[in-house]
Parts: sequence; structure tokens; C-alpha cells
Amino acid sequence: MGAYLASGHFWSATAENWESEFLQMASYVVLTVHLRQRGSAESSPYPDELTPEERERARRDEQVRGFWKRNSLTLTLLGLFVLSFVVHLFGSWRDTVAEQLARGQAAPSLGQFLGEPEFWFESFQNWQSEFLAVAAIVVLTIFLRQIGSSQSKALTDPDDKTGD
Repeated sequence: MGAYLASGHFWSATAENWESEFLQMASYVVLTVHLRQRGSAESSPYPDELTPEERERARRDEQVRGFWKRNSLTLTLLGLFVLSFVVHLFGSWRDTVAEQLARGQAAPSLGQFLGEPEFWFESFQNWQSEFLAVAAIVVLTIFLRQIGSSQSKALTDPDDKTGD
């Protein structure tokens, strides 16, 4: 078990999942800040839907200075995505090198491996599934209801509360 935990295959597969999760979360944070859909639990409210207290908080938030302070969540998630991407790249490359050497073939350099479609397939297959899941929850929360869920519009809300 120890040998597997140190293997390129383990780190490739593990970091591949982390990579897509952190990309998904970073994108989710950025998009929910800027996109609005009336009635969606995943959307920022329209200005006319804010209470006076929420308007005051938003005004104070706008006065906060400093790029890091204003964007620390997004920057941290993007940093974790980049770290996971690099761990995935090195793990996948180590796994490929081990396979090639076991077959008596020349192993690719890290630069050559970075251009290989197999590595990008590993990443993109996970990325697309994460974005599909996010798109589904965002769109479905506009129209569907589930009692007790913060991801759903209230059961008593009229259908025309969404759609703007």
C-alpha cells in the first residue's frame, strides 16, 4: 500500500479529482458574484431585492481596499487548482515514465508529456463533468422546488418569481 501511495498513478488520479473540484469552486464563486437570475438560490440578488441592511453592507463592502482582501476566496481556490494541476501533471508523467521504461521504451520529458493528449483528456473529462453538475444545479434551482433545501425556491413562491 505504501508503494502505491507514493506512485505516480495514485497522485495523478487523486490530484486530477482535486483539480476539477477547485476549478469548479473557483468558477462558481466568480460566476455567482457576477451573474443574476431572479429566483435562483445560486444567484446574487438584484439590487431591488436587498433589504436596507443588506444594501448598507454591500456599500461598505465596496469600500474595502486591497485586491487580496476583496478576492481572497477566489485567489485561494485558483491557487489550489494550480497546485492540483501541477501535482496531477507530475503524477501522471511519473506514471507514464514508469510504464514506458517497463516496456523498454523511451520515456517522454515533462515538456513532451505536457503536449500529450492523454494528459489533457484526463483533465478535461473531469472538468466537463464538474461544469455540467454546476450548470444543472444553477438552472434547475430556477424552476424546481425541494422542501427544506436552500438550493430551491420556496414551495409557496409563485412560478413567475423566476425568469427575469
